[in-house]
Amino acid sequence: MKKILSIVVLLAITLLLFYINLPVINYGFTGFTFIIIVVLIIAVILSTGITVSQKTNEVKLARMPSKFLYISIAILLIYCIILPFFTSLKMFRSDSYQKLIGEVKNGQKITNHIAPISIDKIRVVDEQLAYLLGEKILGSQPALGSQVELGEFCIQKVGSELYWVAPLLHSGFLKWFNNKEGTAGYVMVSATNERDVKLVQQVGGKDIKIKYQPNAYFGNQIHRHVYFNGNATVGLTDFSFEIDDDGNPFWVITKYMKTIGFAGKEATGIILVDAQSGDMSEFTIAKTPLWVDRIQPLDIIEDQLNDWGEYVRGYWNFSNADKLQITEGMTLVYGKDNKSYWYTGLTSVGKDESAVGFVLVDTRTKEATFYKQSGATEYAAQSSAQGKVQEKGYRASLPIPYNINNIPAYVMTLKDDGGLVKMFAMVDISDYTIVGVGNTMRETLTSFKNVYNMADNKINPNAVSNKKIVKSIVTRIQNDVKNGNSFYYFKVKDYPNIFVGSSQISNQLPVTIIGDSIAVSFDLDLEEVIDISSFENLNLKSSLKTN
Repeated sequence: MKKILSIVVLLAITLLLFYINLPVINYGFTGFTFIIIVVLIIAVILSTGITVSQKTNEVKLARMPSKFLYISIAILLIYCIILPFFTSLKMFRSDSYQKLIGEVKNGQKITNHIAPISIDKIRVVDEQLAYLLGEKILGSQPALGSQVELGEFCIQKVGSELYWVAPLLHSGFLKWFNNKEGTAGYVMVSATNERDVKLVQQVGGKDIKIKYQPNAYFGNQIHRHVYFNGNATVGLTDFSFEIDDDGNPFWVITKYMKTIGFAGKEATGIILVDAQSGDMSEFTIAKTPLWVDRIQPLDIIEDQLNDWGEYVRGYWNFSNADKLQITEGMTLVYGKDNKSYWYTGLTSVGKDESAVGFVLVDTRTKEATFYKQSGATEYAAQSSAQGKVQEKGYRASLPIPYNINNIPAYVMTLKDDGGLVKMFAMVDISDYTIVGVGNTMRETLTSFKNVYNMADNKINPNAVSNKKIVKSIVTRIQNDVKNGNSFYYFKVKDYPNIFVGSSQISNQLPVTIIGDSIAVSFDLDLEEVIDISSFENLNLKSSLKTN
């Protein structure tokens, strides 16, 4: 009877540990092995008979545990400790780690990859601000705000627009118990317009109920739901909340395997889970629906890029020759092909201020491209932008790289201590001393291009696209003072756009009037208002010659 009871207890403990910890049952994973070791140790304790002598009060073992239990524990410990040492240690497998990222292609110019962009499409809302805006709209719904909390925001393309999207999650066990059908929707915050914040509670006229989520319990907990539906033998990571182009909520879960013994994580595909019904679909990387932006997890790409740069000359490279390391942050950006990429700078080991190049990694296929282009690290760009407004004490957000008229530039927001955006900044990646700041993105772009043009493009003479030159007659002109600088807006005959330039571009601008013949040069871009690179008043020039 005692033996049967012991077996029942062991079985119950085993099932409970598996139910709580959800270990991967496959070679290269040690979680399930540690659970078995714990169960075997308990079995040793239960199988040990203990007696107490009435004469001497000595505690004695009435029977010894089976040798099989000890041998099993020893084998499992070898599997968990010794085997990983020989199969996964970087000292022995540095070449495998270095090649795990795959072929890293060499790119010509990073501006060939990052699309030119209109200023109204530049990302001005980061994750921190998105959370503040999401909390604000959630707080405007008192009955809802007391029941749920915001989940983690995930940036994604919805149609052609860029949004931060976060699910509403249960705020505790009792809230889940009283609302098992699910939480009522998700929050969308535009990444390009902080006034565009939506609480989405219906799709196609039907109420949204996010039943499967990280804050649910028992079978409704998203990881447990996926694990016990045929995925106990595969690694699961990066549970990202995304919506399809119709607004239906899903969980995108990356499947991975170990490729270097007990290490070397490699994404193999995704599991797409309907957040409402729990229905699951598995896809290889190549067959994943196009609306899914992210398959390759950030932490896996970070590790693989660092190993690629660290072991370029093997493990025993004490001089650090040719070693590279990624800069302090990786950012998700979108290329001119409308695909999403992990972006980071690369620096030589021991040098932090200057990057030797930049890497873009496709977030779906993991295709990596290295651009050997010196420039500022994200941290150096942030410091430069903050230094421009140091008297205000603003803090710069994580820089996002953009193509500004074929000039690779970091764009960031400048926020106060409360996390609210107060100003914007643009910093030339090639030379972080070229900085433009403004109260609006339009002001910032004008300031940046003026500073860049005044530098006479000596930093990167090949960066700017072919300039266009227009000779015409001024039909309107008006000045405006911003941040202590005078800017002149004018229109010319037979050209639709408005031009703008500062008095620092040309001292002839302040004395130009309607009817004057002028010649201006500028970069073709996507803006209605075009920043000029040079300005010449032909009337003033001819009058000087006459005199």
